[in-house]
Amino acid sequence: MDLTFTQEQDELRKVVRSFLAKYSDEAAVRRLAADPEGHDDLAWRRMAGELGLQGLAVPEEYGGSGFGYVDVGIVFEEAGRALLCGPYFATVALAAEALLRCDDEQARHDLLPGIASGATVATLALTEDIGRWDEPGIRLTAHHTGSGWQLTGTKTYVPDGHLADLLLVAARTPAGVSLFAVDAADAPGLTRTPLPTLDQTRKQARLEFTATPARLLGTEGTAWPALRRTLATASVLLAAEQVGGAAAALDAAVDYARIRVQYGRPIGSFQGIKHKCADMLTDIESARSAAYGGLWALDAGDETEIAVAAALAQVFCSEAFTRVAGDNIQVHGGIGFTWEHPAHLYFKRAKSSEALLGPPSYHRELLAARLGI
Repeated sequence: MDLTFTQEQDELRKVVRSFLAKYSDEAAVRRLAADPEGHDDLAWRRMAGELGLQGLAVPEEYGGSGFGYVDVGIVFEEAGRALLCGPYFATVALAAEALLRCDDEQARHDLLPGIASGATVATLALTEDIGRWDEPGIRLTAHHTGSGWQLTGTKTYVPDGHLADLLLVAARTPAGVSLFAVDAADAPGLTRTPLPTLDQTRKQARLEFTATPARLLGTEGTAWPALRRTLATASVLLAAEQVGGAAAALDAAVDYARIRVQYGRPIGSFQGIKHKCADMLTDIESARSAAYGGLWALDAGDETEIAVAAALAQVFCSEAFTRVAGDNIQVHGGIGFTWEHPAHLYFKRAKSSEALLGPPSYHRELLAARLGI
């Protein structure tokens, strides 16, 4: 494990932060949070065309750049710092990863270039009304007809499912859990309903399938190992995003503590505020270690280490982001509770991220099972 960043990685962080300062400032975040789609098409195209962010970890043979997960994690950390709105997590951490893990070379050649170029917005539809992230929780069914496969059932809490061009859907067939691709633009029998969410910066949708035609990816009944690995990868990338959000919240708290004067002195000089900010920093640095430990594990490719590191990162980073975002509100006092101040945006993102791929209690169970305790 290399505990330092290369010069190229430092430059990547600098470029991404500069880009997001322009396209994901507070005004843009508030505008997109209020927009039903929550997506800036111009920013999305520039992310792909100028920076190549959608295809950063996609191998070159599929139209990407072939960078490692640490590089992608840097992008997600900066995206979390800026509260990036739009389908970046859904497309890169979920859909692209699922395609890379499934045993279908033709599907990778057909679908990944569109994702890498920014032409395709994609997502993974996994969770259902039962609210589980494991194999038994997949109950949507797929039936084979004379002309192909059809999906029937419901998926919910699908990130950016309301606008995705490509839906990767986990479904159950007589052979077991399988993965299917649905072209959402003109799919018959598909109903997409945006869901009201606590965190308006990350849109989710409910998808209803009624005999909807779909393309089987890989071999029928063999998709769960690929999906399990996809969830582990997404958990680590989400952890990196949570670290970025927590770091932004700490910066805001420290800046305010320097300028807010009470009893004739900056509140940052009071011991109680000093201790709170120090605790926030400790949380963030520990969370960053957990997240980048997971990213290095992904690059190393050891499946056992990935499973443990992903669960650990999600447990620690979810709780750390929530604590830090809440403490940021406390440091700001009354103004931190107002709609006009951005502190609530980070707190809502922290709470929604905490539940996005399963709560910390779920990942503790995974961690215990994988460690045999």
